[in-house]
Amino acid sequence: MTETAEKKTPLYDEHVRLGAKMVPFGGWLMPVQYTSIVEEHQAVRNNVGIFDISHMGQFIVDGAAAAAWLNKMLTNNIDKLDVSQGQYTFLLNDAGGIIDDLIVYRIAEKKFLLVVNASRAEDDFEWLDRHRPENLRLGDRSAHFGGVAIQGPRVTELFVDLPPRNHIVDVDLEGMSVSIARTGYTGEDGVEVFFGAGDAVKFWNAVSAHGEKVGIKPCGLGARDTLRLEMCYPLNGSDLSPERNPIEAGLAFFVDLNKPEFVGRDVLVDAKQNGPGEKLIAFRMTGKGPPPRPHYGVFAGGSRIGEVTSGTLSPSLNYGIGMAYVAAASAKPGTEIEIEVRGTRFPATIEKKPLYKKRP
Repeated sequence: MTETAEKKTPLYDEHVRLGAKMVPFGGWLMPVQYTSIVEEHQAVRNNVGIFDISHMGQFIVDGAAAAAWLNKMLTNNIDKLDVSQGQYTFLLNDAGGIIDDLIVYRIAEKKFLLVVNASRAEDDFEWLDRHRPENLRLGDRSAHFGGVAIQGPRVTELFVDLPPRNHIVDVDLEGMSVSIARTGYTGEDGVEVFFGAGDAVKFWNAVSAHGEKVGIKPCGLGARDTLRLEMCYPLNGSDLSPERNPIEAGLAFFVDLNKPEFVGRDVLVDAKQNGPGEKLIAFRMTGKGPPPRPHYGVFAGGSRIGEVTSGTLSPSLNYGIGMAYVAAASAKPGTEIEIEVRGTRFPATIEKKPLYKKRP
């Protein structure tokens, strides 16, 4: 079996120039860190960090029936979106399992931008194209566009007239046509900016130079993971998968069961009415021991009740944190559990989400 070459974003050479440690991720070579994960994490919590998200997929759905079709393919309610608004949503298989979690933006009355996970982009496009009616256009612009996420409490000092939360606007910045969306994956204020691949280095360097006054730092996948875990934002491929549905994952808020029809709806109605067998919970380690990692066993009362899906040492909280699927009967916050690490069990407690609470 031949290994496929890892793809490179338009910013790859820039990451190498900055001394980033590059690792394979979702079929791409991406920076995991530039200096240290903790330093980059704290830059986002206190100032501003900039992440390359050019590896993410970008699809365009265009046509008179676009909204009606997307409402059948996605769990959230497209009809709630005015032009320039976006929402978090799920693409499900027929069994209600999560093919991908994504953000959909209504960029015109009959035109939508879907931003999908890098590792799922090809499968997403194939699934959507297979279900696409002939009178709709579905395009994949991923190879021609790049993107960055600029996250942190001082992001408002970098841009004039930012759009409201979950809105997207098209603007001209130093001769570059860019789309600025006020969304993110860190729990801080921030934007995700999309632009032509040819403008990627110019945009990155312009923002980096402009951001020196607010302490901007380039950030890699390591800080992205610790930041999102503190907020209990799920990671596709770890916390979300085709074998799990949004009800189990505790994300029913992004599922509109009032819609009469969408792929996987019947399964989710049943899970909502009868309750899921397992739930995705957040936990913290309460004693000394190694940080939790995926696939570690979760125990309560001497019995195995589940398995860790994500785990790390939290830079903001300074203790081990994670998420795990556990038996629904044992999923209540405050429940004392144990995490098994290489044959030894360490104490932990189930906590309310999110684990990190922003300072007022």
